[in-house]
Amino acid sequence: MEYNHFFPPHDGVSLSALALHLGAELADASVGDTIIRSVSPVARAGEGDLCYILSRRSKEDLATCRASAILCDPALRSMIPDHIPVLLSSNAHTAFAVAGALLHPDAMRPQRLTSAAPGISPAAFVDPTARLEADVDVEPMAIIGAGAEIGEGTRIGAGAIIGPNVKIGRGCVIAGGSSVLCALVGNGVIIHNGARIGQDGFGYAPGPRGMMKIVQVGRVIIQDNVEIGANTTIDRGAMDDTVIGEGSKIDNQVQIGHNVRIGRHCAIVSQVGIAGSTRLGDGVQIGGQAGLNGHITIGNGVQIAAMSGVIGDIPPGERYGGIPARPLKDFLRDIADIAARSANRSKKSGEKND
Repeated sequence: MEYNHFFPPHDGVSLSALALHLGAELADASVGDTIIRSVSPVARAGEGDLCYILSRRSKEDLATCRASAILCDPALRSMIPDHIPVLLSSNAHTAFAVAGALLHPDAMRPQRLTSAAPGISPAAFVDPTARLEADVDVEPMAIIGAGAEIGEGTRIGAGAIIGPNVKIGRGCVIAGGSSVLCALVGNGVIIHNGARIGQDGFGYAPGPRGMMKIVQVGRVIIQDNVEIGANTTIDRGAMDDTVIGEGSKIDNQVQIGHNVRIGRHCAIVSQVGIAGSTRLGDGVQIGGQAGLNGHITIGNGVQIAAMSGVIGDIPPGERYGGIPARPLKDFLRDIADIAARSANRSKKSGEKND
C-alpha cells in the first residue's frame, strides 16, 4: 500500500516472529525472514504488507495481490497464490487485529494534538484542588475542575472538560473536545473526540404550564477498558446510576439514556439509541440504528440486527431483528412472505392488463 503519513510503517517484524506473536502457523518456514511493516486490504497490498481473508469472496483480488504475507483460516489456504507466504490461524480476524496493534500501536488510541512534551500545558486550566498522579498529560485549553482526580498515565486532550469531582483511572485517553461530568471512569478507558458523558438525562413531567424538568442527580460509571466513540452521548442517572460494563465498545453517535446499565464486553454500533432504565446483559451486540425501548431487559449474548425496533424483553442468547423486533428467523420469514405476496400481486396485475 502507498506510504501513509498519518500512520507510517513499522520498522519491521520478521514473519517467523509475527507468527509466534499471533500464535499462528507459518505454512512455509523457509520464508520466515520476510519482513512485515504494515497492514493492507488485499486489493492494495504491496511489499511489506500483511493482509487477511475470511471467505472465498476475495478470490478475484488475490490474483493480483502483491502482499508479503496473507493471514487466513487453514480451510482457505488453497486460494492463496503460490508466491505469497501464508500464516494460518483458526481465528484469522482476531489474529489480524493483534497484528495491527503490533505494527501500528499509535493507531490504537486518539493521537496527541501537539508536538510539545507531555505534561500539563500552561494553556490548560487545572483547578488547584484537583489531584493528578504522575505522568498525566493535559493538552492546551483542557479544563480540569475542582476536586477531580486523574490517574497515572492518563491523557486529557485539547479542549476537553473534566468536571468537578470526576474521577478518571490510570492509562486512559480523554480525546480533544469531549466532556466528562458527574462520572467515575475506570482504568484503560478511551473516550473519543466530542463525546459527552454525564449530562442531564431526558426527564420531564407534564405540568399546568407545560413540561416540568425532573431532577437528574445520578452518576455515570464507566468500568475498565471501555471505548466510547466520537460524538456519543451518555446521560447520567436520574436517581440511580448509568453504568457501562467492563470491556464494552460503543461506536460513534450512540445515545444512552439515564439509568441504562450495559453489561460487560458488549458491542454497540453507530446511531443506536437506548432509552432510560434499560438493562443489557454481558456480550450483547446491537447493529447500527437500532432503537431500544426504555425499562426493558436484554439477556446475555443477545444479537440485535441493524435498524431494529426493540419494544420488549429479549431472552438470553436470542437473535432478533425487524420492527417491532422479533426472533430473526421469524423476521426473515416475514420478509420473504411479503416479497412473495408483492411479486404475486404484480403478476396478477400484469395479467389483467393483458
